[in-house]
Amino acid sequence: MALDIPKTRYTGSIKQVKLGGGDKAVTIGGETAYPFYLFEGQMPNLPKIAMEVYDSPPQDWAEAALEPFAGVTGDPVAWAKKCIDDYGAEMICLQLASTDPNGADRGADEAAALVKKLADAISVPLIVWGTANHEKDTEVFRTVAEVCQGKRLVIGPVEEGDHKKIGAAALGYKHTVSASTPIDINLAKQLNILLGNLGIPDDMLVMDPTVSGIGYGIEYCYSVMERMRMAALTQQDERLQFPIICNIAKEVWKTKEVKIPESEDPKMGDIKKRGILTEAMSAAVLLLAGADVLVMRHPEAIRLVREILAEMTAA
Repeated sequence: MALDIPKTRYTGSIKQVKLGGGDKAVTIGGETAYPFYLFEGQMPNLPKIAMEVYDSPPQDWAEAALEPFAGVTGDPVAWAKKCIDDYGAEMICLQLASTDPNGADRGADEAAALVKKLADAISVPLIVWGTANHEKDTEVFRTVAEVCQGKRLVIGPVEEGDHKKIGAAALGYKHTVSASTPIDINLAKQLNILLGNLGIPDDMLVMDPTVSGIGYGIEYCYSVMERMRMAALTQQDERLQFPIICNIAKEVWKTKEVKIPESEDPKMGDIKKRGILTEAMSAAVLLLAGADVLVMRHPEAIRLVREILAEMTAA
């Protein structure tokens, strides 16, 4: 007698969102089952990886993270092109670190000019990430949205405290919003409702649940993301049926564990491998939790994650 394996019946699906424009545009979402449960449903669009680029030379990066980008960290456009040409980046995430009021406090016009220059120079989708300072992000993103009209940027983090002004700018100039909340399913749903009430269409919205790396609470992140997918797929919760973006690289590479020299603690092992594997393993965990876009840093970590993706989706 043939074995009939029980299967979960899913009544919902994840909405599809198109990022960017032109030949290099990517579509994310569309899942009709839990992540990689290809025996129960469809996963029409594999998760995408965006490579980080910073708007100013990083001052506190581990040497292992700087090494692949030697010579270009002072030029965001050259940096982005290296990510695309040398490392096959599907997307670029420009981190506007220099706009932080507690740091260089770069002005909105200057930041917007850089975003426009980078957007004009690349053909892959561009994510623009702020500092989570409501007042400054509002000023910067409203200018960026206007200057880059038609570029179909992904703008984030958009939080409850600034969603009205940034959301209105994104809507008016046709950019996608990355709705960011502390890792909590109810807060994520509430912000999605608020953005929907503002007029943001479903195909211009992605969720950022605010994740962490291995050793820093990733199990809790996994649990919340898992519950988001359960509500979206089995409970037909339309306000949670959105693709998920995880800005994981900066969370991993800021930890002390990837920076402690082997000479100080031989038990930690090779410092370069340590950082790469920490990023790759953190990314893999988030893929299993339901990530549709991963923002990553080291090319070798990205290569490992691509291998994992290939193995998990092989026929």
